[in-house]
Amino acid sequence: MNKWFVFLGLILSCISCKGQQQQKINGISFVASNTAINEEHVKPVLEVNGNFVALMPFGFIKDLKNPNVQYSEKRQWFGETRKGLEHYAKEFQKTKVKIMVKPQIWVWRGEYTGLIEMNSEADWKTLEDSYSTFILDFAEVAQKINADILCIGTELEKFVAKRPKYWSRLIAKIRAIYKGKLTYAANWDEFKRVPFWKQLDYIGVDAYFPLSDQKTPTIAEFEKGWQPHKKEIKRIQQEHNKPILFTEYGYRSVDFNGKKPWESNRIKGSVNLLAQKNATQALYNQFWKEDWFAGGFIWKWFTNHTKVGGENNNRFTPQNKPAQELIKELYGLH
Repeated sequence: MNKWFVFLGLILSCISCKGQQQQKINGISFVASNTAINEEHVKPVLEVNGNFVALMPFGFIKDLKNPNVQYSEKRQWFGETRKGLEHYAKEFQKTKVKIMVKPQIWVWRGEYTGLIEMNSEADWKTLEDSYSTFILDFAEVAQKINADILCIGTELEKFVAKRPKYWSRLIAKIRAIYKGKLTYAANWDEFKRVPFWKQLDYIGVDAYFPLSDQKTPTIAEFEKGWQPHKKEIKRIQQEHNKPILFTEYGYRSVDFNGKKPWESNRIKGSVNLLAQKNATQALYNQFWKEDWFAGGFIWKWFTNHTKVGGENNNRFTPQNKPAQELIKELYGLH
């Protein structure tokens, strides 16, 4: 009889562990602001069943050929700085929301970070030293606040491709400081070529894959568009035996939002709330059920919840749109 109870206990324990392992990262990309936050700003994230937030301090580069990363300056918004990161994390951790620290680079005038490339070996060395200072500083903060995940870079394709040995050494330096999980946020057309996935814990993908040329694709049309991309994502996942994490995902509430989902240029009019909702549902249908998929962070969520988004807004945020209620429902399932 005693042996039977021991055996039954082991079975129940295994089932419980399996359930814990399968909990998805129901993440929110929480955009920094110029002020502190409190429970008023945290509450809307809890209301949509978010269990993770990506906090995004920023470093700035003057142009694509400039090797100097500037960050945590006085003129910078509070939430984008080291001090702001610590404060934001503390407010979310009060409610048991977990943290991914996701330091990002902004090139002035909004040029694409994947095109950062130096003209000389000297400039490459300067960039490497500057970026190391930036990311290792935030690795220290991530360790201090006990963040669950640290993202070591976002959409830096040419920097990664041209300097693979540097990135391998950098990862080792980060691990000496930060003891949590590591990922890198590769752009949707970059993730297949990242050379250091085996050194990280998650294969991070900013999932702006082109899915449909239709004005308002149905859920089924979006899901059909996912098939070739999903096949390739799964191939990379199996090759490296690492879970996939959508470090960013999301769709604008605009016509033709599945054609070039990465586009963020300002468009007047052309609001399409159904297209945003359909695209979100399709992505969830395709990935959240997969054992090899860790979850994702929806792009993007602003602090001043009651004043952003809404039914006349065609930007990425789901706030105060039908997509917000859908996220609440979907995130509530896992």
